[in-house]
Amino acid sequence: MPLSFTFSCVIKINSKAYYFKRKMKLKVIIHEAEEGGYWAEVPAIPGCATQGETFEELLENIYEAIEACLSVDLDAAQITEKSKVMEIAV
Repeated sequence: MPLSFTFSCVIKINSKAYYFKRKMKLKVIIHEAEEGGYWAEVPAIPGCATQGETFEELLENIYEAIEACLSVDLDAAQITEKSKVMEIAV
């Protein structure tokens, strides 16, 4: 089941801002849980999985799970004066 995510991106270079909007499609595999409800996994993002009691709850949780899985801790990255940091909202 491919889901579409629209993300916006702002890149600032030398006080000039560049704005982009793109769609990202990810395949999500949805399973019926043995104990009831559903669980889903995103094969393109290892370890990205979630669950929900209803299908609607599962869909809400999928978006949150993907956002959390794609978050990066900048403290672990090596950033120099020449590096540019870009934040993308999914």
